[in-house]
Amino acid sequence: MTAPPSPELESLAVNVARGLQMDAVAAANSGHTGTALALSPLTHVLFTRIMDFDAADPTWPDRDRFVLSAGHASMLQYSFLHLLGYGLTLDDIRAFRQWDSLTPGHPEVGHTAGVEVTTGPLGQGFANAVGMAMAERWLRATFGDDLFDHRIYCIASDGDLMEGISHEAASFAGHQGLGRLVVIYDDNHITIDGATELAYSDDVPGRFRSYGWHVEELGEVAEDLDALEAGIRAGIAADDRPSLIVLRSHIGHPLPNVVDTPGAHGAVLDADELAAGRQIMGLPADERFWVPDEVAALYADAGRRGADARAAWAARLDGWDGDRAALDAALAARPLDGLRGALPEFEVGTAIATRKASNTVLEAIAPQVPGLVAGSADLTGNTGVKLASEPMGPEAPGGRAIHYGVREHGMAAAMNGMALHGGVLPVGGTFLVFSDYARPSVRLAALSRAKVVYSFTHDSIGVGEDGPTHQPVEHVAALRAIPGLRVVRPADATEVAAAWAMALEGDGPTALILTRQNVPVLAGTGVGVERGGYVVGTAPSEPDVVLVGTGSELQWCVGAADALAGSGVRAQVVSMPCRELFETQDADYRAAVLPAGVPVLAVEAGVHDGWDGPASATVTLDRFGASAPGGTAMREFGFTTENVTAAAAQLVERHQEAS
Repeated sequence: MTAPPSPELESLAVNVARGLQMDAVAAANSGHTGTALALSPLTHVLFTRIMDFDAADPTWPDRDRFVLSAGHASMLQYSFLHLLGYGLTLDDIRAFRQWDSLTPGHPEVGHTAGVEVTTGPLGQGFANAVGMAMAERWLRATFGDDLFDHRIYCIASDGDLMEGISHEAASFAGHQGLGRLVVIYDDNHITIDGATELAYSDDVPGRFRSYGWHVEELGEVAEDLDALEAGIRAGIAADDRPSLIVLRSHIGHPLPNVVDTPGAHGAVLDADELAAGRQIMGLPADERFWVPDEVAALYADAGRRGADARAAWAARLDGWDGDRAALDAALAARPLDGLRGALPEFEVGTAIATRKASNTVLEAIAPQVPGLVAGSADLTGNTGVKLASEPMGPEAPGGRAIHYGVREHGMAAAMNGMALHGGVLPVGGTFLVFSDYARPSVRLAALSRAKVVYSFTHDSIGVGEDGPTHQPVEHVAALRAIPGLRVVRPADATEVAAAWAMALEGDGPTALILTRQNVPVLAGTGVGVERGGYVVGTAPSEPDVVLVGTGSELQWCVGAADALAGSGVRAQVVSMPCRELFETQDADYRAAVLPAGVPVLAVEAGVHDGWDGPASATVTLDRFGASAPGGTAMREFGFTTENVTAAAAQLVERHQEAS
């Protein structure tokens, strides 16, 4: 057994990490110095004394997770990832915040080995950590603690705990009793504007105790490695609930003049101040990015410390007699073979709301997707995500149904944490109009390529009597504006089934946009959903007009095509459930669906934004809705077969006159 390092060597090691942080920020002329410096002892303790990991295998499924919710202090994480052997070189540290570097301004999952989640928007990492703790517990309950038995450690700042998302996530975590979650709160009393007392007087320990958390108030021990370790281990021991470790740190320490000032929050670049700090820390005055051999060896040993545990885990996996196909599918966030055969079929001519069709599909395919869990922000039945399962909770940790309560933002962020933890494929539902509350987390799902599925229902003015506050008009366009988010608005139940298959077999996040009201199951749908848009039925040889419909509006395009045929106008009907996918198809395919030189009328019960490119004209809605029965609202705003027919006829006439 290797003897523990001396206190002098550990002190030097912490200061070497601080030196890398100062040098990188100074070289970039940009970044956040103070928090990284102050929390280096804490991070040293986590990685050298507490956490189970193997730097040689950053994706080992049973590793402990580290989440830096205070993502602005990214050099804190990068300095230790370099020292521990995650593959970041000194050149990578020198390239901090530069083009195409592995050390961007805020940590990005999938970009830098050892980074578990993308953080920076405050509160997100905290809520992601809650989702990770949910995933860990679910995997342990489902596949056994021989394979899954680890913890989630999160560093959160004052700003993280001010943001409303942290309140949602903390309340939910306490209710769930997530005992494998340990959050260290960096109580440094400083924000960019000044002392936190300007805007913040919460009793944070009292707040978290009221949420059902275990709380350890460590006080002034930010430089005391043994006290830090003892405090964290006390939090670990409270295994029946999440733990908050409150640490009073001093931003900018040990720099002599900026400590405890707002200036320490950003880039400390003053040469005299940095030189004085080097002298205090015992670092060479004239050498940058300095890592002496004895410090390199200490951290290399720490990075390798988990190798035996990982090898033992691999041996247990090899001898495990459980359902390996289910485990592999869960870890890959994929369905088992046979998903397509499990999809239900719907009879043409019947009428069913796409949210209800979606629930039918979800129930049918759940056995084929071992990692799938589904829940909603208090709207489980309304949003079509109800599963025949015990609700997940302390008494049923392996439940596949989750009741998030009225917490859209916290739900979406926790979903990201579950997906990025691995082993869980989360589905979450709310009304489309409340996607606004979840949007920051939806954006980060797209940025992170987290495989999550949203069930956004009550998708238009067809919601009806609840009126304009609950009738989304701009939300589909707003979601389509997020790069990397697959936005799918199925026209009928058949397209819903195809959309689910596409979401589960693909990668990254998918937003299903579903109706409250019944819509008819149409003939010829579903065959091209995976391509984003396709011709419904037989394409006329030389169409006079193309009618493009999405969601519930496709039915009026079909009706209009029949009406136009009676007057000799040949209309090609196109279903466009996912514009983003259609735009990735090859030019020949897109030309067959939207022939060059043929006018295109797009019909969607929402704003026209985004249709100016593919469409010559639109039947859309550039105003808020109105309180009335859904059918009345649709009719009054022009979403009828008759109005679409008239608009198409006018478009054809204008096109012929222009020709």
